[in-house]
Amino acid sequence: MEMYRFDWLGQHVEEAVDPDRPIVDPHHHLWNNRGGVYEAPELLADTTGSHNVVKTVFVECRSKYNKDASEAMAPVGETHYVSAQAEALREASGDGGPEIGAIVSFADMALGDAVEDVLAAHAEAGGGKFRGIRHAVANDPHPDVPGNHVRASHDIMESPGFAEGVAKLGDMGFSFDSWMYHPQLPQLTALARAVPQTSIILDHMGGPIATGPYGDDFDGSMEQWRTNLAEVATCPNVTLKVGGIGMDNYFGTGFGSLPAPPSSDKIVAYWQDRVHFCIDTFGPDRCMFESNFPVDRQTMTYPVLWNALQKMGARYSASEQDDLFVNTATRVYDIS
Repeated sequence: MEMYRFDWLGQHVEEAVDPDRPIVDPHHHLWNNRGGVYEAPELLADTTGSHNVVKTVFVECRSKYNKDASEAMAPVGETHYVSAQAEALREASGDGGPEIGAIVSFADMALGDAVEDVLAAHAEAGGGKFRGIRHAVANDPHPDVPGNHVRASHDIMESPGFAEGVAKLGDMGFSFDSWMYHPQLPQLTALARAVPQTSIILDHMGGPIATGPYGDDFDGSMEQWRTNLAEVATCPNVTLKVGGIGMDNYFGTGFGSLPAPPSSDKIVAYWQDRVHFCIDTFGPDRCMFESNFPVDRQTMTYPVLWNALQKMGARYSASEQDDLFVNTATRVYDIS
């Protein structure tokens, strides 16, 4: 996965389709490590370079854990780091500029009720912006399918204590984000029904994985994804992030191997049927468009990505587009 091919990305430039429409970007990361830098200056450049991004949501990515803390408390270091980055962004953007409106951190849900102390520490570190936890579980037994960055097993949602941890989130007024592959979606359905008090946000369209054996049987895999996702949609406490469309490493788009990056029209042609299925299945008031930056930069720039989403959203009414681009994220993450 290469996110810094700026010369390659620079071969295709687009102006914003609708530069005035307000956007809340509910999914981006921040880091400064051996893999590169994406911090407040880079986020500011993206969010002000083309489209009208007014608020964002940071989602955990193992940045700046506290190495001196216990294993359970180490992720609180990331919340401290992002709080500082949020303040740096606010100072740099000035009045009316984009702001990080919410922080989604990591805590091990398998801790069960004992996760309460970790959540309280995140809330204190978040400066009023901490909203919930993402515990990524994307995993598959097949060796050709990549795992997840927190090393969770493919069946961890069924492990003792996991539902207790997610329930504790809801009891404390926090939400649960999850990134998984589509064969795992039945586990999420069972979890959502077990913890109706917890708001659950399913990332990246429920992970329609198309690598390894799932790419070999692409049509069958996508049919399984549709079936599983439709069942998740019967759970009223689940909302869906519609994005991740640049992740060639998971979704097998082939965009990253092209001589030049794809245009928004090419992206729309590839993704629109699945994107529309997501929105039509959950409803616009339970869907939110996301950037997943800078991860999605492996195949497209920030302006091109939002152009593709604006084009795919154009079939919906004005009020439905307001939900997709602003209202759902604002409500779910309680962004002022």
